[in-house]
Amino acid sequence: MGGVPSTPRWGGAAEMRPAETAEYLIGALVGEKSYPLASDYWQKLLESPLHLRWPAHRVLQASQLFAQNNCKTRHLAKILVHLAWCLQECVSASGVPSAALVRALNALYISSVFLKYFIENAKSDHFEELHLSLDENEAKPTSFSKGGGPGRFQVKIVYGILLAENYQTIEQLVMHSVLSFLGKVDVSTNTYLLHHELLNFMLIAMSTQLLSGPSPGPDDSHPLIDAMMVQESSFVSLVVSKLLLNYIRRPNFPIDSSSYSIFSEVNQTGVLQRVGSAAANFVLLPFNLFVGSTGEATRSPLAENSLNVLLILIHYRKCIETDYVKDRGDHSSEPLPKEDACFSENPYCKALENAQDIEFDRLDVEGNVQNGPLVRLPFASLFDTLGLYLADERSILLLYSMVQGNSAFLEYVLVRTDLDTLLMPMLETLYNASRRTSNQIYMVLIILLILSQDSSFNASIHKLMLPNVPWYQERLLHQTSLGSLMVIILIRTVKYNLSKLRDVYLHTNCLATLANMAPHVHRLSAYASQRLVSLFDMLARKYNKLAEMSNNKMHMPNGESKEEDNLPEDTTAELHIYTDFLRIVLEILNAILTYTLPRNPEVVYAIMHRQEVFQPFRNHPRFNELLENIFTVLDFFNSRMDAQKMDGEWSVEKVLQVIVINCRSWRGEGMKMFTQLRFTYEQESHPEEFFIPYVWQLVLSCRNRIALWERTVKSFKAVGLMVSNSRWTY
Repeated sequence: MGGVPSTPRWGGAAEMRPAETAEYLIGALVGEKSYPLASDYWQKLLESPLHLRWPAHRVLQASQLFAQNNCKTRHLAKILVHLAWCLQECVSASGVPSAALVRALNALYISSVFLKYFIENAKSDHFEELHLSLDENEAKPTSFSKGGGPGRFQVKIVYGILLAENYQTIEQLVMHSVLSFLGKVDVSTNTYLLHHELLNFMLIAMSTQLLSGPSPGPDDSHPLIDAMMVQESSFVSLVVSKLLLNYIRRPNFPIDSSSYSIFSEVNQTGVLQRVGSAAANFVLLPFNLFVGSTGEATRSPLAENSLNVLLILIHYRKCIETDYVKDRGDHSSEPLPKEDACFSENPYCKALENAQDIEFDRLDVEGNVQNGPLVRLPFASLFDTLGLYLADERSILLLYSMVQGNSAFLEYVLVRTDLDTLLMPMLETLYNASRRTSNQIYMVLIILLILSQDSSFNASIHKLMLPNVPWYQERLLHQTSLGSLMVIILIRTVKYNLSKLRDVYLHTNCLATLANMAPHVHRLSAYASQRLVSLFDMLARKYNKLAEMSNNKMHMPNGESKEEDNLPEDTTAELHIYTDFLRIVLEILNAILTYTLPRNPEVVYAIMHRQEVFQPFRNHPRFNELLENIFTVLDFFNSRMDAQKMDGEWSVEKVLQVIVINCRSWRGEGMKMFTQLRFTYEQESHPEEFFIPYVWQLVLSCRNRIALWERTVKSFKAVGLMVSNSRWTY
């Protein structure tokens, strides 16, 4: 045989060895001859043991030949139709028959390999080369029946059944069948592999997004993912629920071959054995990555893929045509302005946002039970699972999606008494910011900002005591409140950002969260109090440097310039930014001193210990008003210190003792009341520009664990469409 599958030669199939039968069947699939949908060929293809060991170049040649002939044979559409029928048989049966399972897996593997090749090598924006329709000249059988003994079926129908009622296209039929299986069939030892490979298939089907720009447009074509978006709400709810349950339960890969017959070397029932080892790199997970030397699974690939698929689904946006687009005409090459973009509703996002706790029947504002299918989840299990896996950036994105979009889950989180379950891994992520991506840091800070909008959260985190913080290396933190640790880490993040990232949005999010926490601070630790005052000192020094640079710039003769390292192009604008930052820090100190001074003697001590850093700003027109309260507190406690007659030197303990005693008599006389700062998070008007490429970046970054995408990454690098492109940075 040559480099590609040879032309089939019909003979007695029973007389041929399995390898020859496999060569023949695959050769027929990619060849020029078109086999009708009802041909016995499809039964032989899907039921035969396809033991192939093709090297990579043969798989590639077969794919090229398949693509060349598909426009005439429409074999991709036909194999997808048979995949849909196999999945329907699996769903309709009381227990998934092993023969139906094998046929579904064979159809799934074959279609995945060739679909992936088509998408990677697409030459048209609308993927016409997929040819997901049947030739009008093809005979159309009129009925569908199963028979022929166990594990066999007879196709006596045709295309009429495909387009009946709910299925207007092959894409809709296929995706309906895929979603129906995922939503209705439980994960078990026998069905685990099919569940997992269906999720891989969905990732391939949705990867057409990688060929579009970062901002969805009305001309974008994603035939298979769009077919997922038009499924009925009951299916959508089932799928979202199942994907989340897979993430929560994390079923392990069943490695016992005696109970998992499709892996049995003795009783090989016809799974397409990886279409050669090369094709395994495209379709199948490298199982050795998930199985240790003892044979026990070390992680759950099904949970990981379920999370990947869920994140892509909920963040997908379909730009629809508006009157403005029609007025422009079809041939306009200019991108659609953001303000004119209109998106259809995403049912998966809506289902996630409306998900309810399985333990609680939530009533609407009028007291009526919500109608329609709802995703019912064990919020307690989801909360605990998220806490365990927040080191994974995808889990952080899922947590963001839940607390930002689902008010019921946010409310559940806020009433938990063990908030350290979620907060500790997120604070550790911020502590290790130098080893994390900037997007991961943003997501964590936004989650903390959302949580800090609730006053009960801000109060409860100061009541939860931590015996120790083992990952904090700078000093021993013993019996520190969760609130104090949060203040320490947020301030540390600001300092890291100032020296490394220099990102205004990161500064703003950190300070906004601290400002929300300030009126509820309770017994802030000595170290956290010192860090808070040092934050003002650090920002003040940066402000003074910028002010000096701005003044020098104003007094330079025309035409002269002074070269300085890291001199901003617009020093005045940066000066205004740091002015606002300083004001926010002063507002934070004001809120603590105004509302919670008696409960925070360590804050008073830290301000007294470093009172010289506030003096230069006492008469500054932008800060003097906010400093009045600070100096009122300083005058009160300094006078009490002066009134004390001490034998010997003042010690820290003695100073703090005087402060604690006089905190009891503090009445706040002379303090000005300022309106409390309250920051809220609002999602950008076009979040899809960030989230779509970000989600795919996370999915593609898993390629060290999921070999499915290894070649996809290389292909998309070649066309310059990697989502890590700097222009898509949040």
